[in-house]
Amino acid sequence: MAIYATQQISNAANTAALTSAGPWIPMNHLAQPFNVGFGVRVGGTLTYSVEHTFQDIYQVGVSAVAFRHSDVSLKTANLDGNYAFPVFAIRLNVGTVAVSGTAILHVIQAGL
Repeated sequence: MAIYATQQISNAANTAALTSAGPWIPMNHLAQPFNVGFGVRVGGTLTYSVEHTFQDIYQVGVSAVAFRHSDVSLKTANLDGNYAFPVFAIRLNVGTVAVSGTAILHVIQAGL
């Protein structure tokens, strides 16, 4: 079963600086092989990271610990990457948007 997901974080209203993490996108961590590709498109001036967690995001009362992707951390331009080893979920985290900007995360997971 393939997973296709898109997540957008924006501050188009030209308001104060923004810091925001999107909701977790669950992955099929049992897929064999585990293959996840992603790309982030940026418009405007912002800093973002792609994050993952190993914790069950569905477990009540648990706040998942976020880890930054080693190659897609504190970036400012369009970038792509992948996960070749299982993670439970991924998300986009915008660190700062100076005035206005948008970041869009596209995710595809293939496997059984």
